[in-house]
Amino acid sequence: MRSDSGGQRVLIPGRSVTVEVPATSANLGPGFDCFGLALDWRERVNLAVIEHGYQIEVSGEGAAELPRDESHLIIRAALVGLADLGVRAPGLWLGCRNTIPHGRGLGSSSAAIVAGLVAAAGLAGIAVQPEWLLGHANAIEGNPDIVAAAIYGGFVLAYEGRTGVTVAQGTVHSSIAAAVLIPETSLATEAARGLLPESVPHVDAVANSGRAALLVHAMASEPELLYDATCDWLHQGYREVAMPRSFELMKSLRGQGFAAMISGAGPSVLVLGVRSDLVALQDQRVAGFSVRLSEIGSAAAIHEANNLPGWRVQTVMETPGAGASLREPTRSGQLR
Repeated sequence: MRSDSGGQRVLIPGRSVTVEVPATSANLGPGFDCFGLALDWRERVNLAVIEHGYQIEVSGEGAAELPRDESHLIIRAALVGLADLGVRAPGLWLGCRNTIPHGRGLGSSSAAIVAGLVAAAGLAGIAVQPEWLLGHANAIEGNPDIVAAAIYGGFVLAYEGRTGVTVAQGTVHSSIAAAVLIPETSLATEAARGLLPESVPHVDAVANSGRAALLVHAMASEPELLYDATCDWLHQGYREVAMPRSFELMKSLRGQGFAAMISGAGPSVLVLGVRSDLVALQDQRVAGFSVRLSEIGSAAAIHEANNLPGWRVQTVMETPGAGASLREPTRSGQLR
């Protein structure tokens, strides 16, 4: 690493990092703009320093619609992170194969943002705390529950505390898993949010707050309460007009006793429950939907880093019961 005429550190071409980020779901029924959940469905992103410009090689979900310049969300987030860390890259190469479908309520944009920020810290060889990632990711995304789930892993509660956006890590019972029913069609988050009213009846707000509290308990201790705990009066019903088939599927699954809900802004449907019960969903044949079973996911992580001699990279990884933490690799790349 060298310094430019302004004293800013400049990354030398050849530095690279590989990051893994999870797909996520938000709201979980009553926890609107608060609850987030990481899924065991990870996307791998490669970022490297090059001599100049931006080279972007993207395939998979949504690849045809994505920009191939610095406006790509991963690059944008990486540039924000590098700038805050006082580091500049003369150019960046991005390589990734998207597996998280876009516009389905599964956190594809949040995964991109978190991947860019984690990669920036990896390229810079600077240890960052989850709070640093959360602050920048929330500033870009605007919905802390989704980015928090990708950063911390597991079940999270994001809220506005005295010092800004704060995350509490929820406990997940060992028997709980998830299933996602993914439609072929997409829905823009902005369109779904635009259907929400400015106010709701007091009785609905009271009912919703009670179920949100129950959901925290159900996730931690009593999975059999998930069905009742995932009832919602704040957002799902208002969005039915934008995703009628997803809403119909959700009601059908709930009629069968499954704790089904709209995933994030939709139109995917998320089901939480004991993993042995969710296996039956694999036999569900719903036209226009695919089914994916998933364990609860872990935090975003630096999977591999190729830095120049003399620099050590801090790795964001999952610590059981504590969300994302930072540990240091040895020269061989193995964690101490």
